[in-house]
Amino acid sequence: MVGGPVSCDARTMSDQPAPEHRRPEGVTDATVEALGKLSGAMAEVEDARGHLWAFHRLCGSVEKTMEEATAMIREAGHDEIADALNDAVLGRNPLPGMWSFQMVESYDDGFYAEAKGIEQRAIDELMDGKRHVFEAEMKELRRTRGRQGHEVTPDHADGDI
Repeated sequence: MVGGPVSCDARTMSDQPAPEHRRPEGVTDATVEALGKLSGAMAEVEDARGHLWAFHRLCGSVEKTMEEATAMIREAGHDEIADALNDAVLGRNPLPGMWSFQMVESYDDGFYAEAKGIEQRAIDELMDGKRHVFEAEMKELRRTRGRQGHEVTPDHADGDI
């Protein structure tokens, strides 16, 4: 029966999550769930960081393209508009006192570093350094043992469980 009860023979004993994804002795459901929520929040922190880096790259592209446009507007005989772009836009800080690289550095050195550090502390102190235990347990609840594409680890993906 696919997805039914599993016997504890030698084949299924190895069909367990890798040791680095198993719940440490004595860790409660509440702690696993809380660290799972923290992991989700940190994924969003990483997404935000990626968007900030994308903003940084776009700002660099904008600066280069705006510089080219300014030159073309000047060549077309529109010096006042070119002067306005040159004086008011080119080289301007997107936020007061900061170019985009400074925004990235500020985020990385402040909020990001603090959040990453506390996340690592929580993993080390509460989960014996084991990451993604919540996700590993969710995978165990949802996967079908013995079914292709539902292997427990990459080592089992060849069908030899």
